[in-house]
Amino acid sequence: MRMILAVAAVLYSASAFAQADKPPMVGDKPLVQVQPKGTKEAAAKPAAAPKGKPQSIAARLQACLDLDDGTKDRLNCYDAVIAPAPKPKPAKAKGYADCRFFKEEDERLACFNGFAESIPKLPKT
Repeated sequence: MRMILAVAAVLYSASAFAQADKPPMVGDKPLVQVQPKGTKEAAAKPAAAPKGKPQSIAARLQACLDLDDGTKDRLNCYDAVIAPAPKPKPAKAKGYADCRFFKEEDERLACFNGFAESIPKLPKT
């Protein structure tokens, strides 16, 4: 009889854990935010910065220029540097940060390309 109760307790607790479709929450935010390996965002990040010295946004945008032009990879690289926030009717971009407001991917890519190519090349230290 004890054996049956022990098996039932284990199965009940295992099914309770399997039913949890949400991570534990603190207020309105998840307790732990883990991004699985191999996701699009991880693959789209520009070249890694040297350890201990963070790269500027300009350097990361220029690193995206090393990828083939007109590809989804280059756009993903730009989007990893500056997250897109599309608006229905964005104004003309006055700086690279305004490119994130373009909804169409082709327009956003062209905008980022224009600003990334116009940034003066920074000397490598």
